[in-house]
Amino acid sequence: MEHPPVTDRSPLHDFLAPNAIAVVGASQDPTKRGYKAMLGLVTDGFAGAIYPINPKLEHVLGVRAYPDLASLPGQIDLALICTPAHTVPVLLRGCGKAGAKGAVILASGFAETGPAGAELEREVLAVARDAGVRVIGPNTSGIFNLHHRVNLLALENVRPGDIGIVSQSGNMLLSLALEAQQNGQVGFSTYVGPGNQTDIGFDDYLRYLGEDDKTRVATLYVEGFRDGRRFLDVARQVSAVKPVVVYKSGSTELGRQAASSHTGALAGSYAMTVDLLRQSGVSVVQYSDEILPVAEGLGLLQQARGKRVAILADGGGQATIASDRLAEAGLQLATLSDVTRQRLAEVLLPQASLANPVDVAGSSDATPSVLADCMAILADDDAVDSVFLVGMFGGYHLRFAEELLGDEMRGAETMIELDRRTDKPLVIYSLYAPVKPPALRRLHEAGLPVYHSIEHAVRVLAALGERGEYLQTTTSSEWATTVIPHPEQQTVLARAHQEKRDLLEPEAKALLGAHGIQVPNETVARHIDELGTIAREFGDRALAMKVVSKDILHKSDAGGVQLDLNGEPALREAYTRMLASCRAQVPEADIEGVLITPMARKGTEVIVGMIRDPIFGPVLMFGLGGIFVEVLEDVAFRAIPLSRQDARSMVSQIKAKKVFEGVRGAAAIDQEALVDLLMKVSSVVTAYPEIESLDLNPVMAYPSGYAVVDARIIVDRTVSVQSEGETA
Repeated sequence: MEHPPVTDRSPLHDFLAPNAIAVVGASQDPTKRGYKAMLGLVTDGFAGAIYPINPKLEHVLGVRAYPDLASLPGQIDLALICTPAHTVPVLLRGCGKAGAKGAVILASGFAETGPAGAELEREVLAVARDAGVRVIGPNTSGIFNLHHRVNLLALENVRPGDIGIVSQSGNMLLSLALEAQQNGQVGFSTYVGPGNQTDIGFDDYLRYLGEDDKTRVATLYVEGFRDGRRFLDVARQVSAVKPVVVYKSGSTELGRQAASSHTGALAGSYAMTVDLLRQSGVSVVQYSDEILPVAEGLGLLQQARGKRVAILADGGGQATIASDRLAEAGLQLATLSDVTRQRLAEVLLPQASLANPVDVAGSSDATPSVLADCMAILADDDAVDSVFLVGMFGGYHLRFAEELLGDEMRGAETMIELDRRTDKPLVIYSLYAPVKPPALRRLHEAGLPVYHSIEHAVRVLAALGERGEYLQTTTSSEWATTVIPHPEQQTVLARAHQEKRDLLEPEAKALLGAHGIQVPNETVARHIDELGTIAREFGDRALAMKVVSKDILHKSDAGGVQLDLNGEPALREAYTRMLASCRAQVPEADIEGVLITPMARKGTEVIVGMIRDPIFGPVLMFGLGGIFVEVLEDVAFRAIPLSRQDARSMVSQIKAKKVFEGVRGAAAIDQEALVDLLMKVSSVVTAYPEIESLDLNPVMAYPSGYAVVDARIIVDRTVSVQSEGETA
């Protein structure tokens, strides 16, 4: 389903930055959430009105309490409901009358507990909509907006900053908060725990963070999307103006079970979700300990022009490790110009290595600031997109001589000045980062990210490069053209819908061919006596014969495929043998006839598939074809409609892409022809919503062009189909 573009202001601003808050179920018991929320508001100095609601108390933490929402002296923007699940519907009605635009429901006991809880959750949503109140949760850990001093979690020592967080795990938020404290420079803007997403989903929260001027990077921990297609639409818009970082749990079957108490087999996978997120400009992190480093790096540096990195190191071992990690992350070692190498030679000792990675080989032992000079030289090279300092900068005065501290501080100031005048990211790894020596503290305070892990630093560099390339390609990429459905093909689809069947292979290929997709010249024989004429039409070409039946899906298993047939006698013998086998294997099969086609030339087998995913809508798949596609799972996914850049990236993404370039003397295949095929399939799927799924497997890819050897199109029984001449 297509969604209209998001242009108006998110209504979440009305209550995620509130001026008046009611805490329903406020308490004096330090173990209760109603106490914690009051403590956070009072100690953080929330400047708006605070209304504790508890009929048994006169004051909570010195703030006057009220018996119910009806007795409040003024309107509220947000209500925090800390009471049990069964009390929520009545309280929401009171929230609406008190003027609340939003309510945070902490209680569990809803859809996650079973049918009765699901019914209560439906009631909550109905009441909320009737009352005009948007619901965060239920079953949520809560929210904070640190710039607005709204700390309903009462977290301590968490500083305001520019990282916005939405996390389905409260513990993950606590983990990030503790990690931020250890970092010392990272702060947060807004946090929301979406809970069951009964009303407000990830797309709504992302839209808010995209509009929030206090947020420079949106960071999400996701177990499951409510409306994945809508999220992709919003992510595409937000990622155009600020980075979006997502950690998606459920990367394994065990993980998917924990999160949720051919094409069809592969769709719905973690790999598919990651591909679709990246297609929308999202930076996806694979490991939970990468979330905060990547969010910080993107927040500070935003993007790189590309993926060419210059490594500057004071030790060969770590330079090698950094090079390995860069290659694994899909980054490249920049090729330094002769001018750059000459300038480096002028400031480094003769034994220094001037190739990339640049190893200063002791040049910095007595003068650590030379590293800053080298970084400036590398940043001036047009072939360099990012500069990566690797080694022990910041710790020279600890390792060698205390008097080196002054030179390290001068080097830090030079790096800070370089950062201000260049648009190229400067990323620093130091083995002394955990002890936070003065030079590294100065760099971090000035906005240069400092990491104590080469792997984290490389992941940041990769995210910067990916984002830069995404922003460059999305502004100029060509999108799949809109095609008009053919009346004849609509009639065929309507007939299949009426007969409650899928398209037969000849019908599927005819539909594809009608829109410019290359399919073989083939014919259908409905009686054995037609085989003589067909044999003469094809001459001495070797032919393939396949059974045509809506009841036989796996033709080979039923003996419904015969190959390398020459002449009428061979066709007649194969026809008799095939029908006998098929009727023995599937006695009730309705056999329309046999499809006869020239044997496909040997080529590289690929697969193109489409499925209408219940979360993300129509999704296209591409990979190596044949019988091993589900075993190897070396495939790429993109949401439809496709841009030409999407199609090209699908072809280049799969691990076996080197096969396309020709191996062991084989000719390279026509990759642009495959890109054209993917674009046309995208257009066809968009034009015919009646197509539920599609499998083209195999498609033979050649040095020039391709041929769709087998095609299967499944018709969506739930979509109303119009044939030619019908009116809506």
